[in-house]
Amino acid sequence: MKKLITTLTNIWKIEELRNRILNTLLFLLIYRIGCHVVLPGVNPEALVVNREGGNDIMNLINMFAGGSFSRAAIFALGVMPYISASIVVQLLGIAVPAFQKMQKEGESGRKKMNNITRYLTVAITLVQAVAYVKTQISPEAKTLADPLFSILSAVVLTAGTLFVMWLGEKITDKGIGNGISLIIMAGIIAQLPAGITAEWASRMSPSGGGPIPLLLEFVALFFVVIFTILVVQGVRKIPVQYAKKIVGNKQIGGVRQYIPLKVNAAGVMPIIFAQAIMFLPMSLTQFFPNVQSDFLNSLSNYTSVTYNVVFALLIIAFTFFYTAIMVNPQQMSEDMKKNGGFIPGIKPGYETNLFIDNVISHITFPGAVFVAIIAIMPAIATLFGVNNQFAHFYGGTSLLILVGVVLDTIQQIESHLLMRHYDGLMKTGRVKGRSTATTVEGYDQSAL
Repeated sequence: MKKLITTLTNIWKIEELRNRILNTLLFLLIYRIGCHVVLPGVNPEALVVNREGGNDIMNLINMFAGGSFSRAAIFALGVMPYISASIVVQLLGIAVPAFQKMQKEGESGRKKMNNITRYLTVAITLVQAVAYVKTQISPEAKTLADPLFSILSAVVLTAGTLFVMWLGEKITDKGIGNGISLIIMAGIIAQLPAGITAEWASRMSPSGGGPIPLLLEFVALFFVVIFTILVVQGVRKIPVQYAKKIVGNKQIGGVRQYIPLKVNAAGVMPIIFAQAIMFLPMSLTQFFPNVQSDFLNSLSNYTSVTYNVVFALLIIAFTFFYTAIMVNPQQMSEDMKKNGGFIPGIKPGYETNLFIDNVISHITFPGAVFVAIIAIMPAIATLFGVNNQFAHFYGGTSLLILVGVVLDTIQQIESHLLMRHYDGLMKTGRVKGRSTATTVEGYDQSAL
């Protein structure tokens, strides 16, 4: 306890760090207030938003949006359009030569790609806003007539998403941690009290089992979080030796460093892609009621064995696919060779490329399996009687994002402390954030 108080005192003493933390809290407070401001022309009491009882895309978006999706708030779409636009631009940077050229232009190229991402965000948000108004807000909840209501709501939702995107950038510049990641984390954490309350009410009911099962659930959640941290932090270090150079009277190089290859290099993107595909059978059964089969019905039930087996296989496949796209062994080998570095015992060039690719292949499979296990944990928790609202925190995208963002933010706080010669947050060693990892999280943010 004394160590904690001393650390908090040291954090408060550093003016820059104190201001950054306060700015971050202020921006997140503004975001949370906006999540409760309902769209103009909507009657909250009559509002009926479609909710699918399961681990589907709608529940995922609602969690990322901090519950504002189900409230028809001005921030209902959250940052999801921006994430979608960022993913598209990043994939274009792999496939389209013009975008590849921009990526190699340094700061100017990065600014061009950021502008393209923003314009694409506006286009995606407008489309999603129109779809949201048409499908998620019941006619009884509208107090304005169409098309005025649809046009007004689309404009407000688009402005809301752009404002949230701006808040994220301000947090990154003026606060601590990654802004977009922290906004997503704030939305997820905002759902935790409701989940715990629902689970408490369920367990305290006459047929709930009492406090002992509830205590066991929290113990299980603790170990799931520990397992998730191990997966997120898992790194395979490849030693790299740099040749010695004598420049004047100084020796440059001659040091040994490491290439940290993440066990979970693809982040949460495989889960997001797999969930999008698993949503298709549910959509087919909704839009085409005549198309019914036991297989499609089982794929629409997120607690069924068929659903979870297919879901896990898709995650493993997408993990290999996304890692192959985002982690480039050839580029690593070329950069290493240009800087006079080599892996001990491995010839520079093609053999180094082959060696790195082989290591990535070997560590990606267990990483993919572990991520698949984390992804199906909410379904397993539900089968053991955990309430749906609380079961989401046992795994999936939400838990991976929470763990990753918290570790990254703590690592940045510790960096500020150590830079000013204070003790870090840990008694021994240092907190390992994701800043040492290759950026592969779907867009150039360290959250996802």
